[in-house]
Amino acid sequence: MEILKMPRNLTSFFSLIALLFFGIVSAQQTVSGTVLQKNGTPIFGANVYLEGTYDGASTNEQGKFSFTTEETGIQTLVISYVTYEPFMMAADVSQLSDLKLTLKEDFNSLDTVVISAGSLEASDNSKVSVLKPLDVVTTASALGDFVGALQTLPGTTTVAEDGRLFVRGGDAAETQIFIDGIRVFSPYTPTTSNTPTRGRYSPFLFDGITFSTGGYSAEYGQALSSVLLLNTIDEPDQEKTEIGLMTLGAGLGNTQKWDKSSVSVNATYINLAPYIAAFPSRNSWEKPYESLSGETVFRRKFDNGIFKLYAAFDTTNFELTQEDIDFTEGVKFKLKNNNFYTNASYQGDLGRTWKLTTGGSFTSSNTKLGIVDDTIDNTENSFHFKLKLKKRFSNQVKLSFGAEQFLTNFTEDFDNPFVSASYGYTNNITAAFAETDVIFSKKFALKAGVRSEYSELFREFTMSPRASVAYKTGKNSQLSVAYGDFYQQPTQEVLKFQHNLEAQKTQHYILNYQYTANNRIFRAEAYRKQYENLVTFDTEFAGFESNFSNNGDGFAQGIDFFWRDNESINNVDYWVSYSLLDTERLYQNYPTTATPSFANTHNISVVTKYWVEDWKSQLGFSYQFGSGRTYTNPNTAGFLQEKTKSYNNLSFNWAYLIDQQKILYFSVNNVLAFTNVNGYQYASTANANGNFNRRTLQPAADQFFFVGFFWTISEDGSDNQLDKL
Repeated sequence: MEILKMPRNLTSFFSLIALLFFGIVSAQQTVSGTVLQKNGTPIFGANVYLEGTYDGASTNEQGKFSFTTEETGIQTLVISYVTYEPFMMAADVSQLSDLKLTLKEDFNSLDTVVISAGSLEASDNSKVSVLKPLDVVTTASALGDFVGALQTLPGTTTVAEDGRLFVRGGDAAETQIFIDGIRVFSPYTPTTSNTPTRGRYSPFLFDGITFSTGGYSAEYGQALSSVLLLNTIDEPDQEKTEIGLMTLGAGLGNTQKWDKSSVSVNATYINLAPYIAAFPSRNSWEKPYESLSGETVFRRKFDNGIFKLYAAFDTTNFELTQEDIDFTEGVKFKLKNNNFYTNASYQGDLGRTWKLTTGGSFTSSNTKLGIVDDTIDNTENSFHFKLKLKKRFSNQVKLSFGAEQFLTNFTEDFDNPFVSASYGYTNNITAAFAETDVIFSKKFALKAGVRSEYSELFREFTMSPRASVAYKTGKNSQLSVAYGDFYQQPTQEVLKFQHNLEAQKTQHYILNYQYTANNRIFRAEAYRKQYENLVTFDTEFAGFESNFSNNGDGFAQGIDFFWRDNESINNVDYWVSYSLLDTERLYQNYPTTATPSFANTHNISVVTKYWVEDWKSQLGFSYQFGSGRTYTNPNTAGFLQEKTKSYNNLSFNWAYLIDQQKILYFSVNNVLAFTNVNGYQYASTANANGNFNRRTLQPAADQFFFVGFFWTISEDGSDNQLDKL
């Protein structure tokens, strides 16, 4: 029998193939293990792989994984799963078998508890935002002013004749405003009595707002009631030119963008003369309100940080005669103000775990006033320098600390036919702060800090402990509590006459509940504020003849509710705010403790925005209600013993897209022409019957109409200013 033999060369070929096969098999190694949660529960669906390769697998329902690799030597094993911190392990491949690995929760994930007591976020990047940046200018009653939009939030009181922020029983001077973490010393345009002011700065350059109505971070000081934090845009989306033609004036803006830098410039001119000619007001204008303003921000990105330079200038002047019960011919008033503000800031990384934030601001403001025969000329120059470092020990523990310096020099000259005087003050405040954030779990977090300040003017040192705790009560709900001490120097109107005083003080206690789900948010917050060392004086107005002291005190307490829903009704976004306030205080020239005239018991705001696709229009409505505010009637016994009628205001706006980049905008404030009363002025002397005559203080006009045309020219041909109207 003949045996068939394979040719020698073919035998060698198959032998070579066999050797290669067994060599490859022997070179492959198995990577295996189990991935668990901290409590030992398996994690299903985690992604496991060797960094820089295609070798990997996913965990099964028992948390187990297994795959083979041809890699040798030291390799990095990576495990990733949503809501958990990425896990990385470097070892020889031969050691990557039968592993038992535990993942840590990612405390930066969206379902982690956040400290929310006393803080209302308006940011596209915040985990929980009650407002978005565009809400500032699409709210009908706001008239394009960020302060006006914030007055629709809980905790605020609408003082229509003033226009500034009054928060939880505090007067307007108790709220401070910061741009990119740096203090703004004169945030409002000057005005006259019974005429509301406006914020100086355009909302168009800001993409984030944090409005802290109490219990705020130890990083911020010199504010008894609240702080408003404005953050400028880090990077514009494209180059554009924006043109605005309005019944009140005109505006022009331009943005240029390069690889790592950009610059935005805005200019606005306002003149009320044509408007007043068409719609006369209760004031007699000799020179209607006129202002010219401009602002710019330069941004430069570096590999590890960003530098911003912001500058704004505005000039305001007007002259009018106001009705006065003691002067049949009225009281002549004129004002001219020039204000310059600049702010430079840098924020960046120092290595993997350190961050640096630093910056400074300078404000120079000059105001010339004429009141009957009195002339007043004052100048304020103020500086703020700040340095802050932040250390991240882990995603669970972070420490912030820093120091800052406030410098203020104020001078004023007073002159009339009978007397001339010059006075003022220089006030330097040095501050240091430290604060730690500890996230114990996704359900429990703590923020604790302390702030110290030294006043060179008073030679006084203060220490302010502050703490906030948050606990997640469910998937979409949480509780927060906060406590803090807060100090603030007396106002400019006091310090220019008296330097021998102390800082005023409040203590905040806050309990907050918050529910957020499906584009809906509900907040309820109860609070108590205790005041000490408020400034008092014994004359009608603060002056040289006044006797000043820190004998004042008081309290403010209440509860705020907020509900927002942009899900339930198609194309409709709305929110409702309600505030209940109980407050009394002894301060200024009060003869006894009383509820101040700027506070009321009930405040309600309802804001609705509706997009009508067929009309290419956004319609907006805003209703505000405020119960009566106190005033003193000298014809009856008591002090601040009576109340005005309630305040009502329904406003409407309509933005119509002529085409993608052209918008026609119309708004009317107080559509129903409610007759609102700001208070009463009583005669300084009694009439023949022994009674004091009075006149009603009403707004200069019951309604305000606005029409504007806005045109955007941009790179993509589709950008418009709807989000700014």
